[in-house]
Order: sequence, then structure tokens, then C-alpha cells
Amino acid sequence: MNILPKSVTRVVESFERLPGIGPKTAQRLAFYLLHVPEDEIKRFADSLTNLKLHTVLCSVCKNVTETDPCSVCSDPRRDHTMICLVEQPTDVLAIEKTGAFHGVYHVLHGSIDPLNNIGPDEIYIADLLKRIKNQVEPVKELIFAMNPTMEGEATAMYIQKQLAGTTIQITRLAHGIPIGGDIEYADEVTLKRALEGRRDF
Repeated sequence: MNILPKSVTRVVESFERLPGIGPKTAQRLAFYLLHVPEDEIKRFADSLTNLKLHTVLCSVCKNVTETDPCSVCSDPRRDHTMICLVEQPTDVLAIEKTGAFHGVYHVLHGSIDPLNNIGPDEIYIADLLKRIKNQVEPVKELIFAMNPTMEGEATAMYIQKQLAGTTIQITRLAHGIPIGGDIEYADEVTLKRALEGRRDF
């Protein structure tokens, strides 16, 4: 028997659909919102509504934006001959925080994952290939910044095959031991990549 009011149950169920939110966290969030002033709840609801109403995907890089093209793609100071390929919009935020990259991005919105029926046509690979082909300034470098997972590797290999025969330099982010990490706790693949990616000191 469910003793929760239907309105609370619906909110709990909505929170449970979000990634990383379990039943207990969903209940805590719902009951927290019960104690929030009504005007704050309305602002929160408006923010959620506006999330869909006022955002679009950039027609060039497929990043989430309010203007099309996005601020990165329309910035003449960025190097448009260098494209950093990422899986999700959150990856763009992480790279931008470093302040070290001055090229442009392309967001795939996922990776090739046959076990979950996600093939090349379900993510923005075709748009990337079309963009490379039709860009006014030829692309000189494509940086693979996908996650170091089986799916990320499969995606990188697929795109590399599609670009075989072009003059584009294909690079990838270095993989290795993080600052503050202990070598004894690193797995074999991480250590192997750290050795392969070594450079002058």
C-alpha cells in the first residue's frame, strides 16, 4: 500500500528516471521540495521548462547552445582547422575549463555501443564527416577526446577508417597516471599508455 500522496509519488518517480538517482535519493529530493517556498518551486519549474524551450543543438558542432551557431563556432579567434571530438557536451565544459585548447569541437552525443543498439547512425558521426568535407578552411587536425572505454575505442576506430586517405592528422588525448595517483594502483592498460606516451622531461 502506498501511503504517499499521488503528487509526491509522481515527483519521486520523475526523479528516479534521472541518471544516478535511486529511490531513496528521489524521495529525499521530493520531500525537500515540499519545504521550499512556492516562489522558488515556480522558478525551478520555469528553469526546467526553459531548458527545453531555449536550447538548441549548434548546427555546426552539435553542442547545446542558445544561439546557432554556438559561441565557440562563431568565434573568429578559434582555430577552425583543429577539431576536438568529444562524446558529450559536458566534455566540452571540462576541456574549456583548462583554457589550453583554442580550436573548435564536435559533440557526438554518445559512442558506438552495439550491445545497446547504438551504431554510427545514432550519433553525430555523419555530421562530422560532412563538416570536414565541406568546411571552407580545411581541417588539419582531429583530436580524439573520447572516453577510454571499449565504446570510445570502437568509435575512434570507426571514424579513423572513414577518414583513411585524407591528409588530416588524427591525434588523441594522452592517457596515463593522474597527478597524485600511485603507480601501484594503476591498471596495466593505463601504465602501458603512460609508458607509450612518455616525453622529454
